[in-house]
Amino acid sequence: MDGLTLGFAARELNAALAGGRIDKITQPEKDTIILLIRSASTNYQLLLCASPNNARCHITTQKFSNPLEPPMFCMLLRKQLMSGRILSVRQIGGDRVVHIDIDTVDEMGDHVLRRLILEIMGRHSNLILVDGQDRILEAARHVSLDMSRVRQVQPGLPYLPPPAQDKLDPVDASAQTLLTRLQDQGDMPLFKALSASVSGLSNPAAKELAFRVLPAGCDRTDDLADAAARLADLLHRLPGMTDPRVLLDEGGDPADVFAFPYLMHPLDAQKPCPTVSAALERYFGARDQADRLSQKSATMVRLLKNHIERCEKKLAQQEEDLSNAAKLEEYRLMGELINANLWQLKKGMTEAVLPNFYDEAGGMMTIPLDIQLTPVQNAQRYFKKYQKARTTREMAAEQRTSTLAELDYLEGMLLDVGKCVGEAELEEIRQELQRSGYIKKGLGRRQQRALPKSKPYHYRSSDGIDIFVGKNAAQNERLTGDARPNETWLHAKDMPGSHVIIKHEGSIPDTTLAQAATLAAWYSKGQHSSMVPIDYTLKRHVKKPSGTAPGMVIYTNQKTVYMTVSEADVKKIELIDG
Repeated sequence: MDGLTLGFAARELNAALAGGRIDKITQPEKDTIILLIRSASTNYQLLLCASPNNARCHITTQKFSNPLEPPMFCMLLRKQLMSGRILSVRQIGGDRVVHIDIDTVDEMGDHVLRRLILEIMGRHSNLILVDGQDRILEAARHVSLDMSRVRQVQPGLPYLPPPAQDKLDPVDASAQTLLTRLQDQGDMPLFKALSASVSGLSNPAAKELAFRVLPAGCDRTDDLADAAARLADLLHRLPGMTDPRVLLDEGGDPADVFAFPYLMHPLDAQKPCPTVSAALERYFGARDQADRLSQKSATMVRLLKNHIERCEKKLAQQEEDLSNAAKLEEYRLMGELINANLWQLKKGMTEAVLPNFYDEAGGMMTIPLDIQLTPVQNAQRYFKKYQKARTTREMAAEQRTSTLAELDYLEGMLLDVGKCVGEAELEEIRQELQRSGYIKKGLGRRQQRALPKSKPYHYRSSDGIDIFVGKNAAQNERLTGDARPNETWLHAKDMPGSHVIIKHEGSIPDTTLAQAATLAAWYSKGQHSSMVPIDYTLKRHVKKPSGTAPGMVIYTNQKTVYMTVSEADVKKIELIDG
């Protein structure tokens, strides 16, 4: 989020929130604050986020899950800001810093000024509360002397703004001052000189401004004075050009956000939004959620991969034990041949070459002997080896079956983590892993309010038929359990994957069946494989054995189709609710 976009957001927030009353304050994440503000008979949720990758501020309609116990920063904000009135929301110097001035009442009943400052500076982003004398009251992130000798952020210290970059505030950029700055940059593309001269311009924003004043296909100009004059005029007109857009990539996903149309990109790829806040939420919301989900699932993914690696090592050892146990019949034969020829064997012999009466060709067999043992003892030694090898084979076979089942379970859990799009789904997987003993109940984990049950993917086929896809074992269990007997159930054959339900009884159009099979293949371990076998049958032929883990079923009367799918195939199917 660059300073240019932040300026548009701040102006929009100021127009909507100035004079509004703060009715509620929550802190869903350690770097995110939500202020519920009542302004002009309307409730607004102001999101202030100091995330390293997705720092931003805008009105949000998103619902957040809050901890049972509010963090200390949230409690102090409530004490200092509750019922306060928003005086202004303003950007500072065209940079990525926003000041929210609040008129509130202190413990003595006097009106005092409090300022909530959002600094958007990558991994140094921060939320800071200061008093009327610019003294720091609290911050989302404390910065000690050990962390930075340039600027400390600690309660009680005076607030110092981020180090100045010696760039022009867009508001103060006259044609002459801008020309001087551009000339100082030397010979370089205009967008680079502009980005280095004017505060708050990212490379994409600088490229767009340069694109608007340069001839097509050029990145420099012979008449820098004319370009500077046109750029200064453009910078002054920008506040009145508000027309927020979200740039979509080829797959239809948000790729960037603009406060006004960018002429350097195709206009039909820029989706208009009613407000800058709506555009920012469309772009940042899903990205921030995915980043946080990735962070929260990282420990779980690492744990699952470690257990999968352990299972693979166990499986390799069990396969080796089974291979070695293949010699057991040879041990038995050696013992029998020795017993049959005791009359010609003596203690001290290193080997015996004896006729193999099981060999139809009448061949001989060479049997190694222990010189310390009698012939009878040598025979007993081979019979003991036979018994041990037979026991090892039986145990290895049982253990191998158990290990394969565990490996299948763990790979399914890992696949489910990758399908999570919300914290509720991740929490269901965590609970399942706790139930099965892979995760201990975390005493140190932040207590969250009860999350609502997660929902499966909801698609609609080109025939207008609803298709539901489970994202984890708990969803698979509910989805299949709630399906009607004559609805069609699909699953990737002999591999971890989602349960898929076609919500239609009776004959299924071929197109719908193919699309459901596409989803079953994509949301399975065979996602990137070719010719993935997909079984389908009526739900009444799907049974859950008692005592099995969530999502485990057996089924009959199935038919099988083979699918090779890509992400593009999945995106062609209408997603109603993800």
